[in-house]
Amino acid sequence: METRRNNWWRWCRRYIHVGFLLMVVILGYILFFNDNSVMDSYRYEQEIEALRSEIKANRDTLELYQQLNRSLDTDPETMERIVRERYHMQRPNEDIYVID
Repeated sequence: METRRNNWWRWCRRYIHVGFLLMVVILGYILFFNDNSVMDSYRYEQEIEALRSEIKANRDTLELYQQLNRSLDTDPETMERIVRERYHMQRPNEDIYVID
């Protein structure tokens, strides 16, 4: 048992130096405990991707509303159709039945 301990101690003294241990500690701190750690970077990338997909969805919605706004400005039939569908407006002497 004593020889195993001596062999292990000799191996450690031969291959593991103070500079190497210091480098491992600093590298571990930078990778896992720093403000720019690997885990934080991964989490930030996931958040960025979620925000990009939200921006894309919002752009699609914006384009839809801009197209609708342009058609409302230029086409009176579209305006009448939307006003009738959404706001249940009617012409004089006209009956409307809303079924939900």
